[in-house]
Amino acid sequence: MGQTLAQKILSNHAGHNVKFKELVIANVDVCATQDGTGPLAIKEFKKLNKKLFNPKRTILFIDHAAPSPRKELSNAHNIIREFANEYGAVLSDIGCGVCHQRLVEDYVNPGEILVGADSHTCTSGALGAFATGMGSTDIAVSMAFGKTWFKVPESFKIEVSGEFRENVCAKDLMLYLIGLIGADGATYKALEFCGETIRNMEMSERFTLANMAVEAGAKAGLFETDEKTKEYLISRNRGDKFKEIKIDDDAIYERTIKIDASKIEPMVACPHTVDNVKEVSKLDKIKINQVFIGTCTNGRIEDLRIAAKVLDGNKVADNVRLIIAPASREIYMQAAKEGLLEIFLQAGANLIPAGCGPCVGVHGGILGDGEICLATQNRNFRGRMGNTNGFIYLSSPYTAAKSAIKGYIC
Repeated sequence: MGQTLAQKILSNHAGHNVKFKELVIANVDVCATQDGTGPLAIKEFKKLNKKLFNPKRTILFIDHAAPSPRKELSNAHNIIREFANEYGAVLSDIGCGVCHQRLVEDYVNPGEILVGADSHTCTSGALGAFATGMGSTDIAVSMAFGKTWFKVPESFKIEVSGEFRENVCAKDLMLYLIGLIGADGATYKALEFCGETIRNMEMSERFTLANMAVEAGAKAGLFETDEKTKEYLISRNRGDKFKEIKIDDDAIYERTIKIDASKIEPMVACPHTVDNVKEVSKLDKIKINQVFIGTCTNGRIEDLRIAAKVLDGNKVADNVRLIIAPASREIYMQAAKEGLLEIFLQAGANLIPAGCGPCVGVHGGILGDGEICLATQNRNFRGRMGNTNGFIYLSSPYTAAKSAIKGYIC
């Protein structure tokens, strides 16, 4: 019997061929926390009175409130720094970037299992890894014992064909998919992406799709590995970590969803749920107060190039704040080398440190009462950007940059 990608990876780590819905204990390759979840994971880990199972692959990120806007968060950051020093864990401090971007840049490889105390840990699934979010206590156990339990998820095959229209990209595809199946339509399933459109995608767009798998309730978002994966790993000095992982022809899928990418228009998720999706062309001219380009969903160099191309020679509309946050320090530096930062500044944008920033509503762009933000992030829940009286729309970098110039979603 053939296996899905999820079955293959979990089988290799559990030591036997796993079945759907089976509870298994599997070895873990990488553990990760961030500054919102790390202090609790550390507290629970210390109760176990253990050493870290694999310090060099236990990564502690300070990215959600970086730099810290409050003394309470500064104290939480120090708990993380002190733990990393004492136990030998890897620390990714303020300005290094968003945990999910940093994980794919430097830490996760095909065929591995990554568990992180953050729901968007699934981003690394684009590398052919089983990457998933868990609670802080589960992560503490994984840090101590190098293994954890899983219920083997059933999988949806997402088969995409055709070419995108101009100014349409993976973000539009993912919003379309979530609108199609619903915010809980794939609860505890694995979304496995395949088809000619996926094969032709660069890694940056695959990361976007994997990142938002959890917005449909999925446990993981997975991709076969190919030459694009290999090239990416080589560029990150991990070419020796490449391994081929393919879907078996006779693998059993609970559901197969076929999508023609050529029929997808620019999409927007309207407040206050990610599956409240509409085509931009169907919206009235919704005036915006803020545009945010960045995050672990669309803060990569390819996204910033898109934004710069749209903004070049233009100005941000009056009464609109454009905030841009590269997803990592390396991306920030690359954007500087390419002259993108100058384009952004000349257009009237505001640059903030590499990190999560406004996306989590802690600092860097909190909304005022009744204000509307168009963002390239992955969530638009009520209060997500720090104010329950604010309104968040989600879009691609193309749509966000164009809307910043016009002053309304377009």
